[in-house]
Amino acid sequence: MNNKAPIKRRKSTRIYVGKVPIGDGEPITVQSMTNTRTTDVAATANQIKELERVGVDIVRISVPTMDAAEAFKLIKQRVNVPLVADIHFDYRLALQVAEYGVDCLRINPGNIGNESRIRSVVDCARDKNIPIRIGVNGGSLEKDLQEKYGEPTPEALLESAMRHVDILDRLNFDQFKVSVKASDLFLAVQSYRLLASRIDQPLHLGITEAGGARSGSVKSAIGLGLLLSEGIGDTLRISLAADPVEEVKVGFDILKSLRIRARGINFIACPTCSRQEFDVIGTVNALEQRLEDIITPMDVSIIGCVVNGPGESLISTLGVTGGHNKSGFYEDGTRQKERFDNEQIIDQLEAKIRAKASMMDETNRISVSLL
Repeated sequence: MNNKAPIKRRKSTRIYVGKVPIGDGEPITVQSMTNTRTTDVAATANQIKELERVGVDIVRISVPTMDAAEAFKLIKQRVNVPLVADIHFDYRLALQVAEYGVDCLRINPGNIGNESRIRSVVDCARDKNIPIRIGVNGGSLEKDLQEKYGEPTPEALLESAMRHVDILDRLNFDQFKVSVKASDLFLAVQSYRLLASRIDQPLHLGITEAGGARSGSVKSAIGLGLLLSEGIGDTLRISLAADPVEEVKVGFDILKSLRIRARGINFIACPTCSRQEFDVIGTVNALEQRLEDIITPMDVSIIGCVVNGPGESLISTLGVTGGHNKSGFYEDGTRQKERFDNEQIIDQLEAKIRAKASMMDETNRISVSLL
């Protein structure tokens, strides 16, 4: 049940990364970045395919050398998701990957040399319809800004971003998005707020170098949650010292929690107590792993007893309420005659979820075909 008013999004222009639209009210996209050596083509392509499996919209790849640029060409041929090349300082790398079909360039114009080099990259991007991401980071501000402000501040990140924006404006190039990331979530949030009031381009959200899987997820959820709830943000990446697949899962969980973008199953589960009639924690953990392939949005409540179980099940797509030996089963808010054996509850609920997803997908397909 959705009883929350939709968040009013900040107005922004639209760009395309490959065929994926960003900005202008389009769905907020979830990105990740490979952590393999780019020159290991097989490992990098395989990691991208794993990211595709969990629904990633866009993947970024570091391209630090010409050998990496040559590897990028081969990787691009093996995957389907749009690819962003992450490039610093050497403008020739940007020109090379542009020839190999890159979908977006992550490159700061002010860091790649003189005006002629900047213009060559921008002209190439314009000619091939490749957008650019300006990526400002609190940990790598220009030396003069470090001296001016003494430490990274929202105003310092904003000034850095606007320097790069001004370069692209001067070259009459408007196909770009901007990020102002920091590892301190308050610094990042305020920087994005300032930037959102200054430009119309799409904003790429992130708390950079957020930390490990648990702490980084919490920090990212708080920081990005604040911004997204204010309507700020058009695409995001969760930066974790963990498997990139976890970044994608956390990204979608944040969007799902804010009812911004639904993908896959929203499990509603009790924290458990001595009243539980079956192993709730084990059941939820097992189903989350088994059902990663389900992208159909649905709410599934798994509650271990009859205190809160019936109430949660009434507002869920599917629900289980713990009972002695056998547990009650609800579908679309209606109690079913069928009950689940507590010893077989994982298999039985998985089967019901898959059947429901298949039915919902078919209904949606028919509805679309009738439009």
